[in-house]
Amino acid sequence: MSAEVEIDLYDAVQTLRLARPQKKNALTGAMYSALAEALETGENDEAVGARLIVGAPGAFCAGNDIKDFVAMAASGGGLGEPIIRFLHALARAQKPIVAAVDGLAIGVGTTMLLHCDYVLASPHSTFRTPFLDLGLVPEAGSSLLAPQRMGPARAFELLCLGAPFDAEQAVAAGIVNHIVAADALEATAHEAAREIAAKPREALAIARRLIRGDPEEIVARIDKEAVAFAERLASPEAQAAFAAFLHR
Repeated sequence: MSAEVEIDLYDAVQTLRLARPQKKNALTGAMYSALAEALETGENDEAVGARLIVGAPGAFCAGNDIKDFVAMAASGGGLGEPIIRFLHALARAQKPIVAAVDGLAIGVGTTMLLHCDYVLASPHSTFRTPFLDLGLVPEAGSSLLAPQRMGPARAFELLCLGAPFDAEQAVAAGIVNHIVAADALEATAHEAAREIAAKPREALAIARRLIRGDPEEIVARIDKEAVAFAERLASPEAQAAFAAFLHR
């Protein structure tokens, strides 16, 4: 486990807390591995009825650590096993996932929410996926899930234009369920997760599968995106964008 991901279990809710506030919770390979392990372990733990993903005040997740992207591009290895493992674990999760978003949700900080069942956000939260600005393409199955959720036009605005969505726009787009005051956000999200976990487990699992459809379709899209993402990481456009970001 990474020290920058804190895992605890209370009231049948497994909480996955991103704990790298000094970097606005930008995800490293170790953090991806810790998150994937927690999701996988929770699937097989009868004590876990639901999961809750939270960040730090003002920073849910600033996306992937750019230095990791630069290293991945230099190695020619693509997204890397920890990232793919985490995305597959999200897509294949059988137990409900709740998220509490306060502040920045950038890149995978937004796209991971498309795999969640119930998302709450504070009023000043911002959602943005600047993939194309970095010479990259959408990931985490978002090229499939976003158009399904919000329609092709709004998905293009989010994924291709990289336009920022505020909390109200995120609700309208179907990314967020409700807006909650920042000082009540985590407690409200935990209570929602606790209520979900208390429901009949088998009926909940069946209902969730009927709603979400075949997870392997999402996994296939994640893998297809990963191939394109790996190609883009090595592109001159991405290299120039990374260099400009690191030297700004």
